Amino acid sequence: MKLNPILIFSFILIWNNCFACDCKPPEKETLVEDGLRKSEIVFYGEVIKVDTVLQTYTFRIIELFKGKSKSQYINGKNFSSCSLFPQTKQLWIVYAEYQNDKMIDIGLCSPSRGFMPYESNYPPPLPKNIYSNTGDKQIQSLFEQVYELQYEKNNLTDWIYQLEKLRAYKNAQKEISDKEKTETKLETYSQYIIISLIVNIVLFLSLLFVILKKKNFAK
Repeated sequence: MKLNPILIFSFILIWNNCFACDCKPPEKETLVEDGLRKSEIVFYGEVIKVDTVLQTYTFRIIELFKGKSKSQYINGKNFSSCSLFPQTKQLWIVYAEYQNDKMIDIGLCSPSRGFMPYESNYPPPLPKNIYSNTGDKQIQSLFEQVYELQYEKNNLTDWIYQLEKLRAYKNAQKEISDKEKTETKLETYSQYIIISLIVNIVLFLSLLFVILKKKNFAK
């Protein structure tokens, strides 16, 4: 199996755009944290519609990790040469920004990536001997197959790693939210107790004042 010329062109195009957009090499340890910090909306979803003429696409949101969406479906567009354009109907992890509060823009430098490679992530450096004339085309073909499989495996591993970290982040945020709600309820209950106590004291003093007044009147 030979490397597809279209895939090679995609590698070159993405690689050149990354330089044009001044993308820094991603670090796996901080990739998710950086993506969450720099993005308005982060979700796990599926591409269900692509328009290559208008350069638009539609995602069905499966799991939302950050931000808000008015619908389960969210539209996006290829706004510039520094935008990422999902052209394959597959599962994606998306880190994006809103444009005009309507459509999302996926930055080429963001850690967004599809379940399958060759479209979303940074291409690895191609081994020099892939296209070298070894004289044995069968060995060269096998080498290329191994290279592609390894690349797909690495992409899948990174994809699952991102998804698990995002879910851990979501659970942590939920725990913080639940804790804040509990603290708010306790604070409200404490305020209610204090107000009730003050009201009871006022009523007691009023009653005491009435009783004393009656005694003085009787004398």
